[in-house]
Amino acid sequence: MTTTIFNTMSSLRYRRITKGITVALLSTALVGVVSCTKGIKPEEHKPTPLVKLAQSVDLLQPVFVTDVGSKGNSKDPLSLQVGYDDGQVIAASRDGKVSAYDAQGKRLWQSDLKSAIMGGVAFDAASDTVIVSTRTAKVVALNASTGQIRWQQPTTGTVLAPALIHNNRVIVSGNDGLLQGLSLQTGSPVWQFATQAPSISVRGSASPVLLDNSTAIIATADGRLHALDVTTGKPLWSRRVGIPSGASEVERMTDVDGAPVIDNSQLFAISYSGQLVGVDLLSEQILFLQDAGSLKSLATTANSVIATTLDGHVRAFNRNTGAPLWDNSELAYRQLTNPVVIGNYVAVGDLEGVVHLLDTSTGKIVSRSNTKGKGALSTLQTQANTLLTQSTTGQVSIWQLKRQ
Repeated sequence: MTTTIFNTMSSLRYRRITKGITVALLSTALVGVVSCTKGIKPEEHKPTPLVKLAQSVDLLQPVFVTDVGSKGNSKDPLSLQVGYDDGQVIAASRDGKVSAYDAQGKRLWQSDLKSAIMGGVAFDAASDTVIVSTRTAKVVALNASTGQIRWQQPTTGTVLAPALIHNNRVIVSGNDGLLQGLSLQTGSPVWQFATQAPSISVRGSASPVLLDNSTAIIATADGRLHALDVTTGKPLWSRRVGIPSGASEVERMTDVDGAPVIDNSQLFAISYSGQLVGVDLLSEQILFLQDAGSLKSLATTANSVIATTLDGHVRAFNRNTGAPLWDNSELAYRQLTNPVVIGNYVAVGDLEGVVHLLDTSTGKIVSRSNTKGKGALSTLQTQANTLLTQSTTGQVSIWQLKRQ
């Protein structure tokens, strides 16, 4: 039996900001509760040792490796990602430096923000803009060609995920549950939308993504997806993805920290509480609900949706029915990154800086590449046959998939 995704509108508060008027959407009490929330320590498990591959193939060729810096608070829940467009690479370090490189790894510029960077990098080549966010709760825009700071905008909560830059808006999601659309030119708030921040949640957040040219999808810690008009912030629909279960508050956490994936008129999202959902956007019907929990974004192929689960499995499901296709447990508890598809393979990174390539049809590991870094890998990204990685110690690596 299918369910209509748009059958309930969110009752959460929406405000349009007019010049000279300040609108407070979150009470001081709520902000206090959220800001005092401690991180949840997961159950300890030893990482599965790597077993030598019987027939390993060297599939990734390094383009360049650079160190952008690792100073700062190592306990910060960072998952910094690299900005990349047409060969230009922009990376942020934990200690506040933003650096640009050309396709050969030559540094073009570096800007020191003098404050720890918590979320980044969003890079929009069309507007020549780079967006990062700091621990002091500021969103910072830089000129992508020179590194010069264009504007800085204070926010009520720390922004832990890269922004979405579209239609003259910079859309950010704060860890206090407040979503904001800022002016791309000035950084001034144009709209804001408050969600229900739970008293206990995993400290993180998902990057906003585009549903279409005028609509953004934002996943939040209350286990919901919210569709908002990019320009005005008007709420269009809201849908719960994470379903609370269990007796304690910790067991009932429903965070959706992985950015939803929209591909070929289908939407896929996964929650911490263990629900993977597939939606047909044309019919507005749920395709499937499957048991799988993750805090990472998903990957898709023509036939499947792929997740790295909380216990370190890499699992593939039929993208139309949710039926399990394969399950690789060889990397259990190795603190896997999000999966990304590159060529005919799915890549995942782990706590030792190793990139594993799995066959998308079978889930078999066919190749490994070591970044030779000393830290775990955070978010992986791909563009065409290029793979971009960044470690928690600040090592940025660019890889090219070899021709088969």
